[in-house]
Amino acid sequence: MTMKRWIAIIVAAALIFVSVGVNSLSYIFTRDVNGFFEELMTTSTSGYSEIVLEEGVGREKIAVLTLDGVIQDLGNSSSIFQPAGYNHQFFMNQLDEIRGDDSVKGVVLKVNSPGGGVVESADIYDAIRAIQIERDVPLYVSMGGMAASGGYYVAAPADKIFVNRETITGSIGVIMESVNYAKLAEKYGIDFNTIKTGPYKDIMSGSREMKEEERVMLQEMINDSYERFVDIIEEGRGMTEAEVKAVADGRIMNGRQAIEAGLADEVGKIGDVIVAMKEDYDLQNATVFEYTMLDSWSSIFSVKASNLFGSNIESELIGKLLSDYNAPRMMYLYGER
Repeated sequence: MTMKRWIAIIVAAALIFVSVGVNSLSYIFTRDVNGFFEELMTTSTSGYSEIVLEEGVGREKIAVLTLDGVIQDLGNSSSIFQPAGYNHQFFMNQLDEIRGDDSVKGVVLKVNSPGGGVVESADIYDAIRAIQIERDVPLYVSMGGMAASGGYYVAAPADKIFVNRETITGSIGVIMESVNYAKLAEKYGIDFNTIKTGPYKDIMSGSREMKEEERVMLQEMINDSYERFVDIIEEGRGMTEAEVKAVADGRIMNGRQAIEAGLADEVGKIGDVIVAMKEDYDLQNATVFEYTMLDSWSSIFSVKASNLFGSNIESELIGKLLSDYNAPRMMYLYGER
């Protein structure tokens, strides 16, 4: 490594530590000192706290959850270059907390998502149903700009779904994609040496054409997930299979069309949804709150590149490259991500 590169690394490291130091001092001195250390101790156990949106009287509470972004569990693939977005584990923790909190009498779920992974969507759905069944807690959904595919999947069990007139929703279905670059490789004289234990071990490989029997296998998998999606809507919306499948062909629709199709109930924004829940379940005196991740020493030192150097297309592209999955997988997803 040249001297210039070492100098560049040292300068970059110095900038990071200076930024972290400034952030730490700013964090401490803009808060009550006792409150800071109390938060710091709490972070080590739960990692999040409750922020009151509307003060109430008594113990009854309404929890407001936000599902924003592609529903996928990135696990440990998060990096300093990855833009902030949906955090699957944090969202599941919130649902688990509600399930064990007897003071929560209602849940409002804000959805702004094109969908995402089949497994992650099912995780959320199962947790929501557990809350409804075990705690008998009502759940209302407030759809934002988009609540499509997996975004609708997690909303389907709601007691009532509110949309904006311009909400993009629907896209009911399953998709699985891969890139076939075999002909491009052949054009440039690129050969692939694949050693495998069975004829289908490299199924959906981009280095060769897909065989018809492989397509049949994958289509059966896709169909199973699709039927599960349809069943969930039937149960959640009280619709027949024929009614669901009439619009479950991948089409998208706006808020008005969703209401007419039976996939949503009313037009309203988040404030309207909270008011409706209070009136419908006699929760006028309930405290409305949301969960937030607590700032901690770990989060301070996990400063993202976008916060240090400003958000730009280069950091977003790096984040996508570092966080995307390599293997094709089934998705409840609308649009290309």
